[in-house]
Amino acid sequence: MQVVFDVVLPVFAIVAAGYGGGRSVLGQTASTALSAFVYWFALPAVLFLSMARQPLEQIFNGSFLGAFLGSMLVVYFGGGLLGRLVGRRTWAEHSLQGLNAAFSNTGYMGIPLFVAAYGADHLLPALIATVVMSVVMVGLAVIWIELAQSAGNGIVHALRDVGRALVRNPLIVSSVAGLAWNLGGWPLPTPAVNFCQLVGAAAGPCALFAIGVFLAGRPLSLAWRKVGWMVPLKLVVQPLLAWVLIKTAFPLDPFWTGATLLLAALPTGALTFVVASQYQTYVEETSQVILLSTIASVPVLSLILVLYVG
Repeated sequence: MQVVFDVVLPVFAIVAAGYGGGRSVLGQTASTALSAFVYWFALPAVLFLSMARQPLEQIFNGSFLGAFLGSMLVVYFGGGLLGRLVGRRTWAEHSLQGLNAAFSNTGYMGIPLFVAAYGADHLLPALIATVVMSVVMVGLAVIWIELAQSAGNGIVHALRDVGRALVRNPLIVSSVAGLAWNLGGWPLPTPAVNFCQLVGAAAGPCALFAIGVFLAGRPLSLAWRKVGWMVPLKLVVQPLLAWVLIKTAFPLDPFWTGATLLLAALPTGALTFVVASQYQTYVEETSQVILLSTIASVPVLSLILVLYVG
């Protein structure tokens, strides 16, 4: 369990630092600015570099993607529909509910956990998950939100708005650009690599800090009754679904099995807050889910590490 605390506690420390900054010298506008920086600059740099450098045959690991992404898609759509039953809100908000229930914090928690549990030379599952999840899940969320916000204008108008949104979305554009670079077989110039690494390294910390700044302007409470139903979907249902898929349809060796379950059981990633902030939809609830799931993930992650890492 110590290895989990070693990774989780810094996450809370960064959120707490943001909270302190928001209460003292920064103000609420800092949260918007930080979220915009992550959305438009830091995360696109991460996605472009990852898609441009990662071997394509490793990115498209069929069994791993089938188990990990399959379980995540089921929870994403199931969470959105369950949110409709829990309380009727806008479909854009239901998209964020599904994203909160399915989006793993692979970048800021998954990679450090893999380094501590398996060593720095066994990071491939976490890297693939970070790339594919950000591209697929964020892309789905953007499409759902854009469709929901344009639905009243007719299906043709809605599809046109979605197309425009995807073309202008920095996460989609950077991922496609990186994939195109990869397919072209072109070497990446060293200055470009260094730029992407420097800017991209700020994505996780800035997103977490922005959550703290945002919470500084609101009563600090953990709203279990309001958003708590998403936490077991993320921490229990998703890894169980991944385990079932591994045992029935997508067999994996012991290392990849443990890696898939560990990634599936990670708490909600801070980038869901960035997406919510960008669309000004379900922002406060998203910050609450991130905090609650991070707290509740400690025993779940510890159990998986004991069973599959030793």
